[in-house]
Amino acid sequence: MRICKIVVEHARRHTGVGVICAVAYFDPGNWSVDLDAGSQYGYRMLFVVLISGIIAVYLQVRLDLATHCRLLLHDRPKHKYLYRWFLLYPLYIISEVAIIATDLAELLGTAVALILLFPRLKIWHGVLITAFDVVILLALRDPLHGRPVRVFEVAVAIMVLVVMICLVVIIAQVKMDWAEAFLGFLPSKYLVKSGALYISVGILGATVMPHSLFLGSALATQDRLAMKSNNSLSFIRAHMYHGMVDVAGSLLGFAVLINSLILMIASAIFYYGPYKSVTSASLFDAYDIICDYMGRATATLFAIALLSSGQSASLIATIAGQAVAEGFIHWRVSLVMRRLITRLIAIVPSMAVAFLVGRTGIDTLLVLSQVVLSLCLPFAAFPLILLTSSRTVMCVKRSIGDSEVGDAGTDDNESAGMVYFNNNLFMTLLGALIFLLVVAANVYVIAALALGEG
Repeated sequence: MRICKIVVEHARRHTGVGVICAVAYFDPGNWSVDLDAGSQYGYRMLFVVLISGIIAVYLQVRLDLATHCRLLLHDRPKHKYLYRWFLLYPLYIISEVAIIATDLAELLGTAVALILLFPRLKIWHGVLITAFDVVILLALRDPLHGRPVRVFEVAVAIMVLVVMICLVVIIAQVKMDWAEAFLGFLPSKYLVKSGALYISVGILGATVMPHSLFLGSALATQDRLAMKSNNSLSFIRAHMYHGMVDVAGSLLGFAVLINSLILMIASAIFYYGPYKSVTSASLFDAYDIICDYMGRATATLFAIALLSSGQSASLIATIAGQAVAEGFIHWRVSLVMRRLITRLIAIVPSMAVAFLVGRTGIDTLLVLSQVVLSLCLPFAAFPLILLTSSRTVMCVKRSIGDSEVGDAGTDDNESAGMVYFNNNLFMTLLGALIFLLVVAANVYVIAALALGEG
């Protein structure tokens, strides 16, 4: 009974951050690369989806990243302007580029969903309609400041559930070899053969997204218990572990599962099923073949899931942009203005492709946006790992009354009235390994593109 009360209390007060973070990991860019992976390599790529999700969990359960970058680099005692202009501001610009690339993918994915639902629309119609959905943000107030906006969190959670339900209904109608599918979660030598490594890098880049690291860390510092200070030891202890459970559970329970379902559907229909001639499935291909294979109602569910995914991820990208601008350079702007700025930048290449190239160009632009995100990821991961491994940054001063809050005494993480939450040596080395993996993946992508592969 006591355990049930704890679970209910956690769900009532602390859930929300995890679901919001999870949205970034199954946006339309993920749909595109998951469909591609499943249609080319079958269930074997499920292992990469799982590993990408675990990496995302490691990177996501951290504190406010953008603000800490500013604190670390803005007012250094020596070479102040050197640190600002050659580290802080370039990091901010790279983060903004990542958010624009993210918004580009959400814009295109939502536009494709509208075209699938309303076939009479032209591609540029879908892009234009999607570009002016900023009115939705007017009802959200400001999810970043003050107490969490539960309307915002509930709205995002509903869209996530819509995506999940639609995909479950679709996969229930697919002839699945479940034993073969579950074997796909195990590592295989096949992943380094036949070009599979290239698409593995694509899954990693599409899954672990820089903007979610900034947004998740910002939301993690919100007061969910009406406490007086979010810099106190009691606040951190009351929020940190709940937040970790929420984020890890949501990423593994929603993001990894949804990506796996998309890849399984593509594998069952294209790689193992009756449409083996389609070697690389796009969003349009998937809709048309699902319509032919399982009927228009199922195909409509696919389009609704894509629409919910694109719209929810687009809201998250906008709020992440606000967190990045405020954290790095103290530039505070309304959500509507923020959305307009990023959308005006993203709409230029989208409209150009819609008019000049058409559907094929949209798929190419979606893939390109994921490549840009993959290239930006190390610049977000490195300061995150550096800051969370620092005893200077990850420490809180013990105050009167804190000694009895969750303590059985003093341990190795406490000394001289300070409590330290920095990563231990194992977690620091794990973070360094993940960073090197991401860098190696980017080097591989750049080399493959330079050689005309992929």
